[in-house]
Amino acid sequence: MANTNKPVILVLNGPNLNMLGKREPEVYGSTTLDEINEGLITQAEELGLEVQCFQSNSEGALVTKIQEAFQNVDGIIINPAAYTHTSVAIRDALLLHDVPIIELHLSNVYKREEFRHKSFVSGVATAQMAGFGAMGYNMALQAMADMVKGG
Repeated sequence: MANTNKPVILVLNGPNLNMLGKREPEVYGSTTLDEINEGLITQAEELGLEVQCFQSNSEGALVTKIQEAFQNVDGIIINPAAYTHTSVAIRDALLLHDVPIIELHLSNVYKREEFRHKSFVSGVATAQMAGFGAMGYNMALQAMADMVKGG
């Protein structure tokens, strides 16, 4: 558990998500990652949570952030992006945690290419959300608030 008065939720974003709003808007929408993060910070305040947002294009940086969060967060929302389908390292790092984990995807990966149907993260996640676009982040944070507060 985190050492603050508010439950702490770590929101992790993988490769290319820093290009939201520019990269394939017909698939991922026009909302930028900064706009998503700003919305999450506002929503977290309303929900009595603290949210920490982190994005990296580097698998190692994401693994390090997950390790650093050990016993310092109350929940994790992760959009591993392309690492969903390739990273045993991210999966193994998430196994450190005994907190709710929500795997999140902007698009419905099951309506896309076959290689996107396999997730290394889903087997360790508490829940999975896909296909809601940027709104999925807000839905995931609400769900996480319910999980960590017992609602």
